[in-house]
Amino acid sequence: MATIKHHIGDDAVRYQRLIVVYLCLATVTWIVFGQTINHQFVHYDDQNYVYENPEIAAGITLHGISAAFTHAHARNWHPLTTISHMLDCQLFGLNPAGHHFTNILLHLVAVLLLFSAFQAMTGKLWHSAFVAAVFAIHPLRAESVAWVAERKDVLSAVFFMLTLGAYFRYTLQPSRMRYFWIALCFALGLMAKPMLVTLPLLLLLLDYWPLARFRERSSTRPNEAIESAPKLFFIPRQLIWEKLPLLALSLVAGIATLAAQQQTIGYGEQLPLTWRIGNAFVSCLAYIGQLIWPAKLAVFYPHSADHLPGWQAILAFLVVAGITCMAFLQRKTRPYLIVGWCWYLICLLPVIGLIQVGLQGRADRYTYLPQIGLCFGLTWAVGDFALPFKNGRRILACTAVIIVVSLAWRGWIQTSYWCDTESLWKHAAAVTSGNDVAHYNIAAILLERGDWDGAISHYEKALEIQPNDPASHYHVSVALVHNCLGNALARKGRPEAAIFHYRKAVELRADYADAHSNLAELLARQGQAEQAIEHYQKALAVPPEDAASHLRLAAALVQAGRDPEATVH
Repeated sequence: MATIKHHIGDDAVRYQRLIVVYLCLATVTWIVFGQTINHQFVHYDDQNYVYENPEIAAGITLHGISAAFTHAHARNWHPLTTISHMLDCQLFGLNPAGHHFTNILLHLVAVLLLFSAFQAMTGKLWHSAFVAAVFAIHPLRAESVAWVAERKDVLSAVFFMLTLGAYFRYTLQPSRMRYFWIALCFALGLMAKPMLVTLPLLLLLLDYWPLARFRERSSTRPNEAIESAPKLFFIPRQLIWEKLPLLALSLVAGIATLAAQQQTIGYGEQLPLTWRIGNAFVSCLAYIGQLIWPAKLAVFYPHSADHLPGWQAILAFLVVAGITCMAFLQRKTRPYLIVGWCWYLICLLPVIGLIQVGLQGRADRYTYLPQIGLCFGLTWAVGDFALPFKNGRRILACTAVIIVVSLAWRGWIQTSYWCDTESLWKHAAAVTSGNDVAHYNIAAILLERGDWDGAISHYEKALEIQPNDPASHYHVSVALVHNCLGNALARKGRPEAAIFHYRKAVELRADYADAHSNLAELLARQGQAEQAIEHYQKALAVPPEDAASHLRLAAALVQAGRDPEATVH
């Protein structure tokens, strides 16, 4: 009877501790990200994902749901994410507060599920709580949570964690129904963000540790496993077979993603492979540095490309290789090191830049799930090292609290930069160098506000950063910047300077219709009707046709005394 009461008491204490951890995780997550309820949309993909997208803004419709599965959305195939944005618009309209609240809620659910999954798999309450807390509030999470367009991160994370939980239950008692839930959660996660394609490999890592499903069979007792440390290279065939259906889902999602991003990928892959490989190794280490010391975080990091010294790329490769070797050598006594490190590398693989999408060299959002591996590897390593010492538990507890509080403070500050578009890009320009994308976006904001001088200054800074090669594939289009600078100069009342930049734009891109049209309009104002007509005709030769250019061409033809042609237009 006393033993039963003792077990009941232990269960009650454990239950109370779980409740405390859940409440603390929810509280600290809200403290850091609750401020986003008062934030605006940012004019950096939010317009494409939500407020300038008619199908999304219309809310939940049968046509919209069908289009989510059959068409790309903002050059991505993630139908579940698309539908979630539609549902937000159905519930909250275009009020950004509701969209931000959904992001916070999804992130919080992912945090609690991560804690629950690791606590169940490892039996380590406080280790799992610390990993979940770092995941919840690290400043690198700001981009995924505070950016409405990154709904795909937080939504896919929920299904990622659900898959982990379903997989753990399956390993306890395998059955077809339990496997079905694994496949369903994983499929939904892929439909939220295809970056989850590596999840089957991560499950295989968890089989090694902490689930310990790698067991060498005895030659004398074939039905029994040797009770020793699992061997890394001995993978029971059953573990591989059970991952194959999940890998098939990954393949389908990968093909759909490549098809949706074909144009963006084709643009980015014009970067030489050696540049992409070098940037990948340097980024891998940069993310580790940002995990430990999260300073100078920005929404956009310029691609190093040909500016990256060869020795840095080689050194980064050697460091990554060295860490891999050390983790491998510790695989028997500290298996969490090789699992955590491989989790990080494998999960990061789709976004490390070997297949380049976009202009950025790296991005904070890419660390959302990969750094979980680093967190639990380091947490378990430090715990095993410090706990045997006298007062080791108290020292670890105090250190953990200091780290969480510090990260929460830095996370709150980093999240505050996402309050509006101008604050976001001004911060990016301040903490990075050579960031022509930041200066271009600041200039666009100032131009819209009517601050011509400010816009001109930032457009000129963007041009100063541009490389000598106008066809560069790792900077914002030089022709685009010249055209926008021409617009600012024209509104400032400097037509000659504006014409110079419009001419530069059409020299760089002969099919740049907007630049031809802008140039033609200024030429017509200055009485150079024939030249204006020539550029209007070039603008109209670039599809799609636009009515405004036809009207402007007609006016120029009238100015040149060519009324019959003007009537046609």
